[in-house]
Amino acid sequence: MRTHEVIVDPDRELVVKRFVAADRGEPAREWRALTLLAEHAPGLAPEPIRADLAADPAIIEMSLLPGEPLGGGPLTPLQESALVRAMGQLWQSVPVGRVTTVPGESGNEAQLVSAITELAVHVDDVGDDPVIKRATSAGLSWLTWAVGEGGWLAGRDSYADSGSAGMGESGWARLAPVFGQGDGNLANFLWDGERVRMVDFEDSGVADRAFELSVFIEHVSVWSGIGLDWAEFIRAFELSAAERARLADCRRLAALYQLLRLPADGDVSTEGDPGLLRLQAERLLTLL
Repeated sequence: MRTHEVIVDPDRELVVKRFVAADRGEPAREWRALTLLAEHAPGLAPEPIRADLAADPAIIEMSLLPGEPLGGGPLTPLQESALVRAMGQLWQSVPVGRVTTVPGESGNEAQLVSAITELAVHVDDVGDDPVIKRATSAGLSWLTWAVGEGGWLAGRDSYADSGSAGMGESGWARLAPVFGQGDGNLANFLWDGERVRMVDFEDSGVADRAFELSVFIEHVSVWSGIGLDWAEFIRAFELSAAERARLADCRRLAALYQLLRLPADGDVSTEGDPGLLRLQAERLLTLL
């Protein structure tokens, strides 16, 4: 669902973002991220200039960053290294204790589960492809177990509801919380020839590294066309054993979301191409 529109003024080096949806606190989350990053990681994201969060639609003005979105071809080693540095800088720079919850916000993990639940209403629209149907059924069955009694999401306290940075007493209490972007779309990472900068923080919030890496490497824009060796990419972050274990489940969750959000007719554009939806289904089945 489109949540915003963007107007770029290159002469003034200004970007105006108008929000057409704010149910999840998107404008306030974006402004919160920009102000925190301007203080703790200057240069990583646009500079916040002005916000009218009470307007209808809410408006945020920010600086125009140099660079072009990553993608459109395999990443070079230099780009991949810069991407690792940018993500690491985001997670290491912002004190999670400074991240105050905004109205409408829920934990990023809970938000993803909620989005999957809403998309599952249209599960009958996936078409007749047996692989897609099998992946959809298996994925939703797995999610039912995951959120049920004894599943890995059972009784999990959301980050946003746990006070400040705490993980709560249940779930993955060994994992350190970080401030995450919450959106793995490769178009949100700009390359200027030397470094990677980040845009689009309307889904930002407190999460953990395993979750953030999962929503990135399982985003269709990442796995489908840039030649990323995800195992090598993950190795650069030196995850703990607990983070690696959590990564596997978070990848299933993210891949299921990607499958359900793709259009039912897939993205078949060339003769003989099985389509993006079929490829996403195969990817989820592999993860499951």
